Amino acid sequence: MVEGQSTFADRLAWGIATVGGVGLAPVVPGTVGSLVALALLFLIPFRPWTLACTALVIAGAGIWAAGRAEARLGEHDPRSVVIDEVAGMLLSLFLVPLSFFTVVAGFILFRIFDIWKPIPSLEKLPGGFGVMADDLLAGLIANGILHGMGRLPEGVARWM
Repeated sequence: MVEGQSTFADRLAWGIATVGGVGLAPVVPGTVGSLVALALLFLIPFRPWTLACTALVIAGAGIWAAGRAEARLGEHDPRSVVIDEVAGMLLSLFLVPLSFFTVVAGFILFRIFDIWKPIPSLEKLPGGFGVMADDLLAGLIANGILHGMGRLPEGVARWM
């Protein structure tokens, strides 16, 4: 955080944006943030709609928090902001039967599309919207691929 006075809202936004400091990981903070989302999947007994609501709440809080963190740091989409990875990763597994294969495949697909950024102009959206939009798109694309994989012939689909 930038030196100087900070309000409670600034500290709260920083905590949300960095997912409690996870974004300060010295190496691959985005990947670490995505792993936090996987941990949530196993710690919280999500049902499909509670997972969707959780992802939406995280996305909404992330838009606010990432926008404040950007303003405070004076930097667009700082590496330390990883709340977007948590929301996108949760979205990637929406309505997907959770198994070792689907979780690993979802994680890999999400990270590929998060890094690749299929629509780079989304990042240019202002404030927290720009931070969150590309990760939510990456989650949607990964989710679509996982659902498509579930419709493959039985030999492949049984791994799902």
